[in-house]
Amino acid sequence: MTDFQTKKNVGVLAVGQALFTSSTAMLIAVGGLVGYSLADDKSLATLPVTTVVAGTAVMTIPASLIMGRIGRRAGFMLGAAIGVGGAAIASLAVYMANFWLLCLGTLIVGMYNAFAQYYRFAAADSSDDAFKSKAISLVLAGGVVAGFIGPELAKWSRTTFELIPFLGTYMSVAGLTVLAFILLSFVNVPNQHADEKRAAKRPLNAIMGQSVFVVAAMNGVVGFGIMSLIMTATPLAMQECNFDFDDSATVIQWHVVGMFGPSFITGSLINRFGVLNIMLAGVLLMVGCLAMTLTGIDFVNFWLGLVLLGVGWNFMFVGGSTLLTQAHTSPERFKTQAANDFLIFGAVATASLSSGQLLHWFDWQTVNLGAIPFLILAGGTTLWYALRQRRAAATV
Repeated sequence: MTDFQTKKNVGVLAVGQALFTSSTAMLIAVGGLVGYSLADDKSLATLPVTTVVAGTAVMTIPASLIMGRIGRRAGFMLGAAIGVGGAAIASLAVYMANFWLLCLGTLIVGMYNAFAQYYRFAAADSSDDAFKSKAISLVLAGGVVAGFIGPELAKWSRTTFELIPFLGTYMSVAGLTVLAFILLSFVNVPNQHADEKRAAKRPLNAIMGQSVFVVAAMNGVVGFGIMSLIMTATPLAMQECNFDFDDSATVIQWHVVGMFGPSFITGSLINRFGVLNIMLAGVLLMVGCLAMTLTGIDFVNFWLGLVLLGVGWNFMFVGGSTLLTQAHTSPERFKTQAANDFLIFGAVATASLSSGQLLHWFDWQTVNLGAIPFLILAGGTTLWYALRQRRAAATV
């Protein structure tokens, strides 16, 4: 592809990222609160957030395989159409005060998110090797806009219909997804060629058995899982600490900025310092998050902890996505990406559901302490691989 087409794709996909991430930020900001108001069993309060992630996990593999057949553009537009339907069902559920219908709607919105998770890989597919990490990070940088739009729109829309709080929020999600559908019609990523489809491909277990795949997937799974564990519980934990909705929405807002703001430079940092060093830095930033959230329940503890959590996620997720491109050939990319994202969002769904359960049956500190063993695992695995690569380079 020409340099212009590559940059155009990155730009379109970055705006698509902004729209879908704004919707996700809104669902996270209000999901636990709406769930708490509608659920008979209050331990299920975060289920409307968990079902978003569950829908993503369920659709991750089919989404990638569908795009392998019909192409990225048609696949992304199909995903957005699914998202509009899910947001409409969720809006109806809030109007009817039906908890389980709400969970169905957010599950379907999660299926749209599964398609959207491949925006970063679509950008990489149309880029040369030198630009891949920057393409991935620049697409994710679109989420910076979402950090401001999503929570602010959640604050504004929650009272659009005075008698039915948050109905306007879910209707806004539908509107943003319609805009995404229109925008994605301008994506121009080449489809798989016939010879590429016929090319020899390794079995998936051989691809997943590589050390490079294990380390890439580990950082994605742990980084995204811990982020989901802590972020999902934050609005409810702040409510228990007598903060109002605007306070928790502000914390989520800056968390999302922390997630995507570094993306303007993460690709350059990877090119300069190496992908493994950036992923290790992400682990350390998440440790810093826990240091804040475990030492107090003032606003600054929630705010700074969630900012550090977001930046740590960025380094681990962008780093893992970049490293994954070394684990497969071009003909193998769809099934490799599908396997990676299925592992990630399976873990995220588990973490999201566990978040509500841990907060309900134990406390905020327990939620945060639960992250420690997984950070040790990710950091240890990445350090082991970095030392192994250094020894291999020294013997050449």
